[in-house]
Amino acid sequence: MPMNRAHRRLCSSEAWARTTKDRILPWALRDVELGDDVLEIGPGYGANLRVLVDSVARLTAAEIDGDTARLLTERWGDRARVLHADGAELPLEDASYDSVVCFTMLHHVPTAAHQDRIFAEASRVLRPGGTFAGSDSVTSLGFRLLHVRDTMNTLDPRELPARLSAAGFTDVSVDVHPRGGTLRFRATRP
Repeated sequence: MPMNRAHRRLCSSEAWARTTKDRILPWALRDVELGDDVLEIGPGYGANLRVLVDSVARLTAAEIDGDTARLLTERWGDRARVLHADGAELPLEDASYDSVVCFTMLHHVPTAAHQDRIFAEASRVLRPGGTFAGSDSVTSLGFRLLHVRDTMNTLDPRELPARLSAAGFTDVSVDVHPRGGTLRFRATRP
């Protein structure tokens, strides 16, 4: 994972897991029907995964970092399928998931082109009518400071709808949290 030491410490902390459970996921997934088969792209240290695993019938997680994927398999492998895979090149069949989600990870993807390949893969593995949903941070001074010496490629909420549409999605919506700091998106595979 392209993160500095302070960032890794934060993202692997119990405080972050509580923030994810109590604030990030409830806002990001409000009114989203996940279905039974869910794919999470980029679970990182598993703060989202530990909530999702209790919320859906079948959960698959695709994590690009091999060491982190092994850690997730050790901790959650009896309850979730964990793949060591790049979200832009998923070793999954077409139209195999009811929903695809990703939370607070897209800003770690180094280029917009790579992010767009993740969007296209999310569309490919979704069943018709399936939902792609998630959230990410928007830039601020504090956010930039946390990312000193690590990857930070934030999404522009004004450009994201067109990018998701270009990946094949319809019914795209992007909202910025009223207090700022976070955006959420939802899109449907036709």
